[in-house]
Amino acid sequence: MSKITVKDGTEIFYKDWGTGQPLVFHHGWPLSADDWDAQMFFFLEQGYRVVAHDRRGHGRSSQTATGNEMDTYAADVAELVEALDLKDAIHIGHSTGGGEVIHYAAKYGKGRIAKAVLISAVPPIMVQNESNPDGVPLAVFDDIRENTATNRNQFYQDITFPFYGYNREGAKVSKGIQDNWWRQGMMGGIKAHYDCVKAFSETDFREDLQSVDIPVLVMHGEDDQIVPFANSALKSIKLLKNGKLISYPGFPHGMPTTEAATINKDLLAFIKE
Repeated sequence: MSKITVKDGTEIFYKDWGTGQPLVFHHGWPLSADDWDAQMFFFLEQGYRVVAHDRRGHGRSSQTATGNEMDTYAADVAELVEALDLKDAIHIGHSTGGGEVIHYAAKYGKGRIAKAVLISAVPPIMVQNESNPDGVPLAVFDDIRENTATNRNQFYQDITFPFYGYNREGAKVSKGIQDNWWRQGMMGGIKAHYDCVKAFSETDFREDLQSVDIPVLVMHGEDDQIVPFANSALKSIKLLKNGKLISYPGFPHGMPTTEAATINKDLLAFIKE
């Protein structure tokens, strides 16, 4: 397996296929690079170099007890980008991965990143607080933490229903997609997954969004039950200097999987712009 060892000794697993302009994919909580299968295959066939890593504590990377926060996630990405010497890259992040993308772009991306894409992404900040009064109450994230710590096996099955909109009337449920979500989740480390809830819910990305001047595409499903559209995409687009928003009526949080044909088409158009 392809891995790099970052400065604190953590091993980061990655896939690196093809040649051409690099597209770097950043996965959501608590998944792995495998969550990008529908995009990695499609864009490889389109002639791009496709790269995806397992965030520390997730998938096939080291099951870390430390460093499970956004600053370290972005630093890990910077080390991977440098090791693979990726230039003129387009970084694409889903959910937590979207936060990782914009934090990396703001802190380390200058001279290496050409564009960014935030899909169903957590910025600008999820949790409800004084500066984000209409955010998601902290109790929601405390419940996710509690279930991750004490009931992970079952919780990682149950959460696939809202994640993919399978709890909506008339939804066509794919057990294979649900099983694959559970498989990816259970590959990761419980401590890293627990810590990551704070990283994705409480990190404030507002300065990151305001500081980048590269083109940024924001893609979000209007029926996202995990990262609410009004609390994320609608706020992020107002903070970006060079942003473009595409919203999708009825699409769920996991739309890169369930609506891959639509997402891939719109991604390709943005990449080629």
